[in-house]
Amino acid sequence: MSFISVENVKFSYDEDKKNVLNDINLKIEQGEFVALLGHNGCGKSTAAKLLNAMILPDEGVVIVDKMNTSDEKLTYEIRRNVGLVLQNPDNQLVASVIEEDVAFGPENLGVPPEEIRERVDRALKTVDMYEYRKHAPHKLSGGQKQRVAIAGILAMQPTCVVFDEPTAMLDPNGREEVMNTILTLKQNGITVVLITHYMNEAVMADRVIVMDKGVVLTEGNPREVFSQVNLLKKHSLDVPQATELAYKLLGIGLKFDEMPLNTDECVDYLEGVLK
Repeated sequence: MSFISVENVKFSYDEDKKNVLNDINLKIEQGEFVALLGHNGCGKSTAAKLLNAMILPDEGVVIVDKMNTSDEKLTYEIRRNVGLVLQNPDNQLVASVIEEDVAFGPENLGVPPEEIRERVDRALKTVDMYEYRKHAPHKLSGGQKQRVAIAGILAMQPTCVVFDEPTAMLDPNGREEVMNTILTLKQNGITVVLITHYMNEAVMADRVIVMDKGVVLTEGNPREVFSQVNLLKKHSLDVPQATELAYKLLGIGLKFDEMPLNTDECVDYLEGVLK
């Protein structure tokens, strides 16, 4: 059985309105890094909230590590195992000192003080914010705040972290900081689900799932998904800039063995053509 399984799920925020999710099916394996893409309103953030029982399906089931999210007796354990990082880090920072903020979650779990100290230090080192542990959160940059928010989730020792557009409010440097942290989590064996509008972030994932109008439009590894340029454009969705350039070059007769996903791949191909 997959680590996370979403089976035939339907969901609506209002009984009289159209479903936000329409008979959706998703599977996420333990340790996998999955990027979830789609327009605003396509249902991707709703799908993310299903994964830690923030909301429950109207129909169908969501299974997380063999636990049914609809079982109220398991809600606490599910939320301990699946952390959720929101778009605005200010919504997750609760203390006036960084290390106290990171300690907030473990304290509420009843973790012994000695272990809390170890968890806080380890989490801050993982996101490369240990040297700021005595600082006030409001003095940090956006990227640093988001990394502290991630540390607060890590201190609870989840097996999975869901990121709901964590870089949307950040400048390029902040986005790079957060993505480096996400890749570190992946290397440490944590399951990662990333909701993003940035295609250069999605290409770093093991698998990409594209949603539209409450259903899964397509999924596969990044090269498989972003090679479907016509399909994505038909649904007004973007592709990585390197893939976009290659797509335009196809129109003037150039041939590609496979569509490039990043600048380096595109440069390597063009160097070969120019020679």
